[in-house]
Amino acid sequence: MPELKNITKTLSFFLVSLMLTADFAVWTSQPLQAATSRIKDLVDFEGIRENQLVGYGLVVGLNGTGDSLNNSPFTKQSLQAMLERLGVNTRDANLRTTNVAAVMVTGNLPPFATQGTRMDISVSALGDSKSLQGGTLLVTPLHGANGEVFAVAQGPVAVGGFSAEGEAASITRGVPTVGRIANGAIIEREIDFNLHHRQSIRLALRNPDLTTARRIAGAINVFTNRQAANALDPATIRLDLPVNYQGNIISLLTEIEQLRIEPDQTAKVVIDENTGIIVMGRDVKVSTVAVAQGNLTVTVSEQPQVSQPAPLSEGGETVVVPRTKVEADDEARNQLALVSESVTLHDLVKGLNALGLGPRDMISILQAIKAAGALQAEIEVM
Repeated sequence: MPELKNITKTLSFFLVSLMLTADFAVWTSQPLQAATSRIKDLVDFEGIRENQLVGYGLVVGLNGTGDSLNNSPFTKQSLQAMLERLGVNTRDANLRTTNVAAVMVTGNLPPFATQGTRMDISVSALGDSKSLQGGTLLVTPLHGANGEVFAVAQGPVAVGGFSAEGEAASITRGVPTVGRIANGAIIEREIDFNLHHRQSIRLALRNPDLTTARRIAGAINVFTNRQAANALDPATIRLDLPVNYQGNIISLLTEIEQLRIEPDQTAKVVIDENTGIIVMGRDVKVSTVAVAQGNLTVTVSEQPQVSQPAPLSEGGETVVVPRTKVEADDEARNQLALVSESVTLHDLVKGLNALGLGPRDMISILQAIKAAGALQAEIEVM
């Protein structure tokens, strides 16, 4: 019987090993998923957009931090006009209040916002006001690009920054002249756009690309099982409403925006010379090129010394003797380095970092490599 137990254990171990081997083979045979994105994150649907609104108004109730009326005549005129509308005549009065500030009110009208709903607004000082903290925005009409009034704003202003000062010192944190009013505007006019009854709609790519547009159209056609989508150009895709979705375009867009594709992108290197920031795209490649970098640095330092006469000496005086030290470094140790042809972005970055360069030097080298025709990418300088 001991031999039978050993055979059973050996068979069990063999079966477990076979199962683990099969699972490992299945796991390793699965291809790695490419980086995909939802169509919802790549395009904007026609008509589903915000609209910018702007208005001019007054903030009152400031604790002496408002506009000085002598330096801000528009604030004085607005205050007088407002008081006249309320039945108060101040044309011949010498107004000296510092509790009022002229402001610009901005906000984005949400898509398909209905009359009576609310929206957030931002309030920014227009004159020489020091702070909007504690102020209240008076009724302010918000206009669209066509001059029509789409919303009316009013309410207490919430300011994130603050400012305080004394006789000999002051402190300011954040921006106290900019505030926000949550749900501070009531929408009075709706934008007429009937999405429900449309027979076709356009999809606008946020990053125009021919390959990405074709992939999106192909994914939509596979989903609908018909030629419903057609890429008109790198930035636009036309979607015709299929027969089985007639009168229900919302359901179609809901399904389409969840489809996933792999977006393509142009090989690009973005450079910000002011901050030394370098951003490289995934497909940036460089041909084999030799790079040398070096600068002549001259350092001049002054270390003057004081020379004093010996003790009890006659006729001696204390003088300052100049001592100048000049050094020159031509970085002769820097040699010509070889950057091999890169297959991936990781190899390119690794090759450039091997030169021991800082961001500023790397920017110059990338531009020189591009000029030599060895960088297969577009360089965009911000």
